[in-house]
Amino acid sequence: MSRRAKWSAVSALAALALTAIGVSAGEVSGVMKQWQPVTITFDGPEANETGGQNPFLDVALTVAFSKGDRSVVVLGYFAADGKAAETGATSGNKWRVHFTPDEEGTWKYAASFRMGPNIAIGQVAVPWRPPAMNGDEGSFTIGPADPNAPGFYRKGLLKYVGKHYLQFAGTGDYFLKGGADSPENFLAYFEFDGSAADAQNPQAGRERKGEAPIPKRLHTYAPHAKDWKAADPTWRDGKGKNIIGALNYLASKGVNSVYFLTMNVGGDGKDVWPWTAPDERFRLDVSKLAQWEIVFTHMDRLGLMLHVITQETENDQLLDKGELGPERMLYYRELIARFAHHPALVWNLGEENTNTSEQLKAFSKYIHDLDPYDHPVVVHTFPGQYDAVYTPLLGYGFFEGPSLQMGNMQQTHAETIKWVDRSVQGGRPWFVSLDEIGPADVGVKPDADDPTHDDVRHHALWGNLMAGGAGAEWYFGYKFAHNDLNLDDFRSREVVWDQTRHALEFFQQHLPFTEMQHNDALTPAKDDYVLAKAGEVYAIYLPAGGTTELDLGAAAGPFTVKWYNPRQGGALEDGSVKTVSGPGAKSLGQPPADPKKDWVVLVKK
Repeated sequence: MSRRAKWSAVSALAALALTAIGVSAGEVSGVMKQWQPVTITFDGPEANETGGQNPFLDVALTVAFSKGDRSVVVLGYFAADGKAAETGATSGNKWRVHFTPDEEGTWKYAASFRMGPNIAIGQVAVPWRPPAMNGDEGSFTIGPADPNAPGFYRKGLLKYVGKHYLQFAGTGDYFLKGGADSPENFLAYFEFDGSAADAQNPQAGRERKGEAPIPKRLHTYAPHAKDWKAADPTWRDGKGKNIIGALNYLASKGVNSVYFLTMNVGGDGKDVWPWTAPDERFRLDVSKLAQWEIVFTHMDRLGLMLHVITQETENDQLLDKGELGPERMLYYRELIARFAHHPALVWNLGEENTNTSEQLKAFSKYIHDLDPYDHPVVVHTFPGQYDAVYTPLLGYGFFEGPSLQMGNMQQTHAETIKWVDRSVQGGRPWFVSLDEIGPADVGVKPDADDPTHDDVRHHALWGNLMAGGAGAEWYFGYKFAHNDLNLDDFRSREVVWDQTRHALEFFQQHLPFTEMQHNDALTPAKDDYVLAKAGEVYAIYLPAGGTTELDLGAAAGPFTVKWYNPRQGGALEDGSVKTVSGPGAKSLGQPPADPKKDWVVLVKK
């Protein structure tokens, strides 16, 4: 959790009509353990999401949580009747805040309600000063972290810590991503409130030339109905089972992140938005967002990181013509107020983004200023635009990394190395993720069309990880079945999920990867990848199998030589050479079997 306190001050316009609002006592709920969200629901002013005074723009709830000399200010939001996910309510007097405590012990809270034109998007005041509190005050006690809590709740907040890998604040574990990039319109689900009538997408057939066909129907995820479990959540008399089941399936395959747009108005799918209508910008659909929250909470429990894509190339000029103005500020504020309490979350400023460097810096600073947990901020861009987009952001204190799209997956290793190294030179190491591979119409094919996924495994998956990258998410193109916009069955890429899990297991179980650096020059081979902690441990990925030599430098050894099968995973195996000793270059021998297929060699002192 950030130790930099934050406060939303009133804009000049709002100051002209500022009114304090009294509220009744808040209702505190939650597990009351470290790292698990605490929710406080207040009785406040009666409001409606569709009419009257705007409860999103003209009313501001902030709650200061304090422990000792620490104070953290968290944004609150309008919650209609407090149970809108079930009732579909659009009006009510419930106002809510979520807080994720990073320490056990007694926390005090004090709520501030203010009313006035545009008060919710006032400028951020620095240095911090506590807002005048005019609402409920109270306290609650947080117990120690539960080592048996589900998913991320036992690990703590996933943080940027100045390294190439994100780290869980509770356990200290480092995170490597293996996730689903498709469908990007994951939230275009037919059982969310505000979906198109009868699950029909009225934008179907309106795609532009060269773009993916817009699906005629929203996602049903019907093949995953069987993956829902009796204890899992639903809403409105049993809705949501299919999307919850889809997440269950992904988690069962070792997937640990999901990429999704929260707004694609005017974009590829034209079927996801948080507002009451696709052409609305200042009023939110409370029940839909409450249903999103049910899904996101289930993701926390399963250990699935939220990769929140806030816009895409077709609509990154939609809000305030690309500037940080009232529309965009409210959009970010509502996302942060409602969802920033989730422990593992990354904010992405846009897919294939075209905003200027100045705009991106303003967006990322604004998000960091409002987000009390300082979740990392990244941006995705077109192939060939890396230098233009990422170079101006090197060293910027409110930006944590690139979200790479590779038009040619064979360039993944080199491009990952480039930004790992350049970010260090810029004074702020980035975590470098691979989040899309091309060609755009292909991506990762279904298993039925590419049973082995050799190229994806060789060039993209191991190419990123062996360069010091932070992991990958898989994009499915639009040419094949179950693609980036119409996917309903995640089993269509089961082999890819398995092979990704095998790679992450090798890194987590066998390598001190946060202490290792890419060093392909340690072998004479031209197409292999080397990750090394010199003198102690080396990993060599051989995409075509066979053998190579490893330069051990001055290290005498002895070193054990083990082999790992990236196609099938499993235990380490012996090859023809079991030990080597330095100094100098030594042959690693032949793999245990299949000498013409890819292997990983682990050389360890």
